[in-house]
Amino acid sequence: MKIVCCSNMPYAREAFSTLGDTLVKDGRTLTPADVRDATVLAIRSTTLVDKSLLDGSAVKFVGTATIGTDHMDMAWLERHGIRWCYAPGCNANSVSEYVTSALLCLANRHGFTLAGKTLGVVGVGNVGSRVVQKAEALGLRVLRNDPPKEEEIRGQRSEVRGQGSGVRSQEATDDGQRTTDYVSLDRVLAESDIITFHVPLTRTGAHPTYHLADNAFFERMKRGCVFLNSARGATIDTDALLAAMDKGTVAHAVVDTWEGEPVYRSDLLRRVDIGTPHIAGHSFEGKVMGTVLVYREACRFLGVPATWSPDNLLPPPLVPELEIDAGGGDEGVLWQIVRPIYDIEADDKRMRQGADLDDKARGVHFDGLRKNYPMRREFRFTRVILANAGPGLRDKTLRLGFRP
Repeated sequence: MKIVCCSNMPYAREAFSTLGDTLVKDGRTLTPADVRDATVLAIRSTTLVDKSLLDGSAVKFVGTATIGTDHMDMAWLERHGIRWCYAPGCNANSVSEYVTSALLCLANRHGFTLAGKTLGVVGVGNVGSRVVQKAEALGLRVLRNDPPKEEEIRGQRSEVRGQGSGVRSQEATDDGQRTTDYVSLDRVLAESDIITFHVPLTRTGAHPTYHLADNAFFERMKRGCVFLNSARGATIDTDALLAAMDKGTVAHAVVDTWEGEPVYRSDLLRRVDIGTPHIAGHSFEGKVMGTVLVYREACRFLGVPATWSPDNLLPPPLVPELEIDAGGGDEGVLWQIVRPIYDIEADDKRMRQGADLDDKARGVHFDGLRKNYPMRREFRFTRVILANAGPGLRDKTLRLGFRP
């Protein structure tokens, strides 16, 4: 059996070679010839999976080691009896650490305090819920907006009421979520000092997210807002964001996902405070977990036991321990802690090196940054030793995920 894997999946060869002959290749350069005689295809978001790639192939299973699926024509796959899977939640913690680093960086750079400000989280799934946790650890007031999730909870509530159960609150589900935890997008826009996007890219249905952030969106936003997008590039109308920055509606912007990737708009990169090449979820652990989840689903599809594990392959932490004098303000100290683990400004610097290239070269540079992304470990692998710290700061470091 032949298996084709994207080269940007850590340990792909080690995992899938236990199942068959494995070809590992750059995901954006995969051709119909590469997959014609393959049974399993394991990819990331750089591979467009549709009729043009798979028509006439032997592929029976496609797995993407990502939380998004907008690069796959799932309707076509299902019509042709091809099983597919994705990896929801695999890099949720990674993205939440990206947002944490971005917020601390901006606060340090521009001299404002995060604690007490209001953060609007648009999309509160696997990623957004992690962002909420870390934001609350930083002392931010959080507003959650997620109409599909809110409707799901209402549906669960109605089902419980229909069964006549008096065990649970009419507003609470098994995981403790309530419809009252969510607010309207209008309220998020009116009250939030910071807004961060964590929605999938959808063009149809009751709540499409394509160009969700358009001119009307930014016109309803609180003036001087900080805006972050690490969801999907096309959830933002680039011209509308630039216009909002011109008007001062958006004071600071952080963009990780771009319309037209890999050929992003260089005029937007020049205007944002922080620009990165779609790597918010690229912690080493996040990418490894994507590989693991696709491998396990492939095993389930093939009817074989999932025997491979990356546990013995993980490298030691890059920064196993930090000793910090906590004599300064909490947020300044937290930036001192976070920056050695994940320096978001280094990603921004590498991205800007391609800003003046022509479209083709800029796209190649963008893909190269993703393919050759330096290893980034998550907070949980670093022990933080604080001197002169009060219990409040110690609690914040633990809630952000660091080890005591």
